[in-house]
Amino acid sequence: MTIPLSPVAFETLAFLLKSKSGLVIGTDKTYLLETRLDGIVKREKLTDLNGLADRLRRAGSDALAREVVEAMTTNESFFFRDDKPFQHFRSHALPRLVAARPSGSTLRIWSAASSSGQEAYSLAMIVAESAAVLNGRKVEIVGTDIARDQLTRAREGVYSQFEVQRGLPVQMLMRYFKKDESGWRIADAIRSMVQFREYNLLSDLRALGKFDIVFCRNVLIYFDQPTKTRVLEAVAAQMPPDGMLYLGGAETVLGITGRFGPMPSQRGVYGVVPASAPQPLATAI
Repeated sequence: MTIPLSPVAFETLAFLLKSKSGLVIGTDKTYLLETRLDGIVKREKLTDLNGLADRLRRAGSDALAREVVEAMTTNESFFFRDDKPFQHFRSHALPRLVAARPSGSTLRIWSAASSSGQEAYSLAMIVAESAAVLNGRKVEIVGTDIARDQLTRAREGVYSQFEVQRGLPVQMLMRYFKKDESGWRIADAIRSMVQFREYNLLSDLRALGKFDIVFCRNVLIYFDQPTKTRVLEAVAAQMPPDGMLYLGGAETVLGITGRFGPMPSQRGVYGVVPASAPQPLATAI
């Protein structure tokens, strides 16, 4: 008979996840804890999640805590996910920023919570096809995540048949990937355009430098409102006045921060509002 997760054990796990990753999990998501942490429970020869929580409360559990956080992180990603943000990036964001930057300058793009790399590589492929638009300007793409195993996969740039069939246009598959015994391997020229780094969105973002464009899609939905505000305002501080932020279709800045405002007629695309500008009273919807 399975022993139910005790309130103390749940609070231990919930506090760990929120403090280390910003992930907020309610008691209605206990099944996720059971499903995603089952492998760790078995490997550690523990009886159940109560035993895991007890182990985490002991000194010297930092490595185990990291594994728990990584196991609970959602790593859903695929090439050109939802497509419209990438269309906007290609047809509006790049031309607009290029026009505002002198020849020889460098544009910096950040793919936050980049998981196994599909979003960052999607951006890289667009950049590779936009040489004429860039007209000599350089582009740096940085992908970050807290999950080390996902970062390893991203750096390798090898994807299964199923993964390349999810959103990746056939012409791009043929142009930028090569089939080998491991799967579909992305071209070195594209892989070299992206730098993947281990980074936590709750950390001091100043170490990453400034970014002209930030993709932070389908991440904030897992945070509570104070954490969303903290992250968005930290992101805004790392962007120029004409920078652009891309969020997921179900995400918004309204009622969370006045540092970003929606771009006209564009869902999920936001422009930076300078810190010195009057902050409008945003209302939640």
